[in-house]
Amino acid sequence: MTSEQITLASRAAFILLCVVLVFTTLAYGAVHQPVIAVFYVLTGALIVLLSIDVYQRRQFTVQNNLMPVLLLALAAYGLVQVIPFGTLAQTAGVDGIPRTISLNPFATQVSALHMLFLFFLFVAVLSLLNTAGRLRWTVYVIAIFGFAFAFFAILQSVLSPQKIYGIYEAKYAVPFGSFVSRHNFAAFMELSLAIPLGMIFSGSVRPDKRLLYITAIALMGIALLLCGSRGGLVAFLAEIICVLFFAASSLRRSFNVQLALAVILIALVIGGAVFVGGDTSFTRIAETAATDDLTTGRTHIWQVAVEIIRAYFPLGVGLGAFGVAYTQFDSMSGLERVEQAHNDFLQIVTDAGLVGIVLGGFFIYGFAKLGMRIRGINNQYRRGVAVGAFAGCLAVLVHSLVDFVLHTTAISVLFIIVLSVLIASLTEYPDDFEDTAQRIKRKRTKAKISSISQSINTRATEAQ
Repeated sequence: MTSEQITLASRAAFILLCVVLVFTTLAYGAVHQPVIAVFYVLTGALIVLLSIDVYQRRQFTVQNNLMPVLLLALAAYGLVQVIPFGTLAQTAGVDGIPRTISLNPFATQVSALHMLFLFFLFVAVLSLLNTAGRLRWTVYVIAIFGFAFAFFAILQSVLSPQKIYGIYEAKYAVPFGSFVSRHNFAAFMELSLAIPLGMIFSGSVRPDKRLLYITAIALMGIALLLCGSRGGLVAFLAEIICVLFFAASSLRRSFNVQLALAVILIALVIGGAVFVGGDTSFTRIAETAATDDLTTGRTHIWQVAVEIIRAYFPLGVGLGAFGVAYTQFDSMSGLERVEQAHNDFLQIVTDAGLVGIVLGGFFIYGFAKLGMRIRGINNQYRRGVAVGAFAGCLAVLVHSLVDFVLHTTAISVLFIIVLSVLIASLTEYPDDFEDTAQRIKRKRTKAKISSISQSINTRATEAQ
């Protein structure tokens, strides 16, 4: 698609997509129902604009990938889990309570609705990323907003560490940036710095802009370390290892240079965090190293989750119904109700049973296939973007082993956008940007043609 074929509705939809990303992040991560309702309205407006675009162009184009269908299938199964079949025995004097697969039908309906809107968003993003220009602008928005957001979060951690924007105090959690939980902020930084990181290591950044990119990556890394999320630190290290793996498999740049650059970046991040001061992920690891449970209670939650799986497999307890099921198997006091399993891989099985295993397996398989296709990208810019996007998504998946960051709307939105960037970067576009290698090849060819032309002219002059 050329710039002349892009309609006004499509341009407005792309701007609205950027608004959704910024709004959900700044509105406390979109974890409160009124904010989530606004997210649904914005997503609905996005679909309307895309429908107008399709009507005007008489054509619907979307990146060829089935990953959005997995969200739709999960939403559909959630609706199946709330279908009543019979009634329960009289409970507390109440008759006629519908019998459903879900232990909490209302929570399952809400979760299914949320999955449906995330599906709409996924399709919209894949439809909007239809040119190399759009791809580059998306990368700019993620990197620039991530840099500015990290700068704000560091300032707030010094000036108002307990209150978000100096007004909202989160209870039962440690806030950072605009997020109620520091783990969500860490996940956001993992995704934000991933693409610039991949571009630096893949040689996709022009020499005159490398310092700018390194500065942005270092600042976002410092913010990630300062938030004190141990899972975020492990995910960040996994992200760097992933990028180094792609660098080692590439013949375009020396692996020793990449390794030295990684060491410098890590040193900058640690040095910056020490300079700012305060608790960091390293200090939290040091504090918990002497305790009996390094996971801060997560092992008990995981044990309960395994018991839930055994009891309710293969149908699951229902999307969003983990909190109700947890109280039945909690071997502790029972005073606390844990709403999440603190491991998204376990929770997809507790909530959706066999269906969750199948859909999760298809996602992991599809994600791995995307990673294997990165080596086949010929364009240096898109290859760097793809490496970073893959590493960022992988980091969040690693983080999801010990947290539930993808349950936060803002993280889900950015994850979908970054995953869509990965999918879009595998496609060749008519307006593809000429990378460094192509420019050098073109200049050499032009110089060679000029040299041949001069030689021919010289011989012709001598012959006369």
